[in-house]
Amino acid sequence: MEISVRMWRISNRNRSLQCARIIISSNSGGQFGNDRGTVVQIPRREFAILVARAIRGALKLRYLLLGGAAAGGISLHQVDGGLKTNSYKSWKDNLPDMTWLNELLPPPEKIDAWQGSVMELRDKLKDFEIDPKYSELGKERMATLKEWFDERLDRAIRATEEGEGDETVVQAEPGKASVILQRMTAAAEAQQPKASMFGKSKSGNKIDSLYSRVEQLQEELIKVQLKYQKEIEKLEKDNKELRKQLLLRGKDTQVKRNVKKSLIDLYTDVLDELTGFDSTYRSADHLPRVVVVGDQSSGKTSVLEMIAKARIFPRGAGEMMTRAPVKVTLSEGPYHIAQFKDSSREFDLSKESDLVDLRREVELRMMNSVREGQTVSDQVISMTVRGPGLSRMVLVDLPGVISTQTMDMADDTKESILQMSRMYMSNPNAIILCIQDGSVDAERSNVTDLVSQMDPQGKRTIFVLTKVDLAEESLTNPERIKKILAGQLFPMKALGYFAVVTGRGNVNDTIDSIKKHEEDFFRKSKLFKAVGSTHVTTKNLSFAVSECFWKMVRETVEQQADGFKAMRFNLETEWKNNFPRLRELDRDELFEKARGEILDEVVNLSQVSAKEWEESITKKLWESMSIHVFENIFLPAAQSGSANTFNTTVDIRLKQWAEQQLPLKCVEVGWDVLKQKFIQFLEKAKASKNHDDIFDTFKGAVVEAALQKHEWEDKAPDVLRVIQLNTLEDRSVHDKPQWDNALRFLEESLKERLNSSESLLNDIVGPGSFEKWFKWKYSTDEQNHCASIKTEVEHMLSHSNKHSPMLTQEEMTVIRKNLESRGVKVDNELIKKTWFPVFRKYFLHKSLTKAFECRKGYWMYSKGVEGEMDCNEVVLFWRIQQMLKVTANALRQQVVNREARRLEKEIKEVLEEFGQDKQKLQQLLTGKRVQLAEDLKRVRQIQEKLEEFIQALNSEK
Repeated sequence: MEISVRMWRISNRNRSLQCARIIISSNSGGQFGNDRGTVVQIPRREFAILVARAIRGALKLRYLLLGGAAAGGISLHQVDGGLKTNSYKSWKDNLPDMTWLNELLPPPEKIDAWQGSVMELRDKLKDFEIDPKYSELGKERMATLKEWFDERLDRAIRATEEGEGDETVVQAEPGKASVILQRMTAAAEAQQPKASMFGKSKSGNKIDSLYSRVEQLQEELIKVQLKYQKEIEKLEKDNKELRKQLLLRGKDTQVKRNVKKSLIDLYTDVLDELTGFDSTYRSADHLPRVVVVGDQSSGKTSVLEMIAKARIFPRGAGEMMTRAPVKVTLSEGPYHIAQFKDSSREFDLSKESDLVDLRREVELRMMNSVREGQTVSDQVISMTVRGPGLSRMVLVDLPGVISTQTMDMADDTKESILQMSRMYMSNPNAIILCIQDGSVDAERSNVTDLVSQMDPQGKRTIFVLTKVDLAEESLTNPERIKKILAGQLFPMKALGYFAVVTGRGNVNDTIDSIKKHEEDFFRKSKLFKAVGSTHVTTKNLSFAVSECFWKMVRETVEQQADGFKAMRFNLETEWKNNFPRLRELDRDELFEKARGEILDEVVNLSQVSAKEWEESITKKLWESMSIHVFENIFLPAAQSGSANTFNTTVDIRLKQWAEQQLPLKCVEVGWDVLKQKFIQFLEKAKASKNHDDIFDTFKGAVVEAALQKHEWEDKAPDVLRVIQLNTLEDRSVHDKPQWDNALRFLEESLKERLNSSESLLNDIVGPGSFEKWFKWKYSTDEQNHCASIKTEVEHMLSHSNKHSPMLTQEEMTVIRKNLESRGVKVDNELIKKTWFPVFRKYFLHKSLTKAFECRKGYWMYSKGVEGEMDCNEVVLFWRIQQMLKVTANALRQQVVNREARRLEKEIKEVLEEFGQDKQKLQQLLTGKRVQLAEDLKRVRQIQEKLEEFIQALNSEK
């Protein structure tokens, strides 16, 4: 069927009329006229009929187009303020955007050539098979649709014939098309009340009758439009499986090659790269997004779910659920699935169990993103939703704006939400989807003032009124809703206004049930019938937002790419000027380099020789236990004055020590030596010429964390206890070299303790004569008194070879009296304080002399000869020396065989933890060099992805 329209103007009775020549012809022998067509002239003042040339043979939609043309002509006559006026402009605004037909339909002269090409294509595709069930289903659906349309058309003709029989200007040939045109002509004449203002009038009854007639026609038009839309949706649903098969077939052909990302996936990759990109050199992120803002519980999340066609967000009654920005990328795919950016799991949105898991995961991610002490977070949760028929776009759902801050919220929650909303809306290319709850008073809105501040001209704002079903039930003044949707109530402006219904108050409702409820509401609603079908339902909203989004993307993306290109050039220039000889290593690359250096130092532990390990452990062991050996074992036994008592005391105290404190102390020493060796390697690496100090803080933190985490093997003390007890029980020095080594060990230990005692005594008695004369040091009165006591004590000890470690009361009295006779008054406490270091010095000198005499005592010891000279001290230190050797050997084996490997494993674990903690890396690897390299890397990645997206965008055009 072919429909063509020719417009011209004629002059009749001193006024200009615009006539339309409508030629309806059918090349298929239809019932609407012969081949010559029907010619009707319809007079109309400032009237133009827009008719599109239909697609010949495509799904046989000529019946639907003819019905649409008839219904469209009727909708041109509306009532406004009690007068019938010409509403062509408002009618045209309500029409859907059909500009795509200009690109789709070729000129008339190319129709024949196009038809020939289609015939050739049909011949080539004869072998292409489609599931027969879908073909038969389409034929049955089209047959049902044709019967329905014929029935509706017959009913409309009968209703016209029973009407008032309005006159037509030109008689038309009989037939259904002629009757429809007669009805259109009658409706056109009904728009003449304006002429009465110039002296021409009609009766009031006639006008009232015409008003009633127009209202009936409007109601019928809405019903026809909704019915038409419902039938189209049924066809789409029937063809969804076919489209799924085609998508899967196209997907199967790409199995052997790399899968090419869709356009929206490429775009969201760019946005992901921009997430968290912050630098003093940054170029503003002005890439388009759809930012969803609204008051808390206004229905933002429900609108997103209707657009995504799945209940994917957690919900709650009267409490804040959206605590972090959620970026949702919608794209088309064969299956309805959702997937997080950083996860490989795909949630099947057709299964309720997967929907429950998805909502739980979203809620968990939101709670984890909120820092302690806060209520909301600015960390973006990125999600992709794919499915058949989804509009391609990127939406960002923000926390709802609150008017009152509750006690369980952080103090800055309200301001944080406002600041976050302003940041996203400040993007001049962001499309603002302003959600307003239609069931509450307009004066309670907080978000409209915020949107009007960020977009005062309304060039990128789309207003959505939700819960209009509740509004219609409770609203006492319907004109307020009309003013809201006409942009006359709120101080904000918008590109478009939409009314939607996103639920029935039941959280368990499915998207399909909500969608059916929405369609039923708008079909029956009297309040919204004047709004127009293109400004209601979430489906039309989704189409409008997607179209606006891609328009904004095409207009701005190349400009953004140029901005990042310029920033990349500036960053590269700055790097060359500041770090000309260094490679551009970002934070991740620096981490890998530092990781390798630390592990290299761990490997160096295995290169330490056994001798070096044992020497270090032995030295550290004696440093940690020398005080205990002297104070708790050697001195109490040596000061007893009897060889038998000496050996008994030594045996008892050595056994107690080995069973309790010694093994644990040795394990601590082994761990200290291992730690010390590892730190020495790190310090040695710092002294090298190629050392980079940028790693020092990071290495120190890793080593500290690993050392705190490391624990020595539990059974090590038990093993050492057995070895040490067996070694200390042996009192037989096997040969002269061992005797000499033990004697040397004793002398060195005695000299060390003697030096320590002399140093302590010098601090008590003050500086000597040399220091006073040459170093200008002076003694205090107490030090002078201690010096006097020291003289008396030394004099007393010189007359007693075997004095006990304690002073008797009589001896203290003698010392005090002797000093008082010289004018020095002292008390017993000061005498005791001076006595102990003096006696210790005296006793150590005596022990050192005895050790010197024992150099020749090995023969007597080996023969068991008892005499005046006993060398039990040498035997004691030989036993301790042997214990140190076996302990050092055991600890060395534990370090080499187990503890060093365990330390390496723990360092790797710490490195793994640090590598996953981005905030930790930012704290430890910082500085201008790191930040500049990081910015340069991010800008390059953003630019590359932008260029890839622009190339794909131009290809799609």
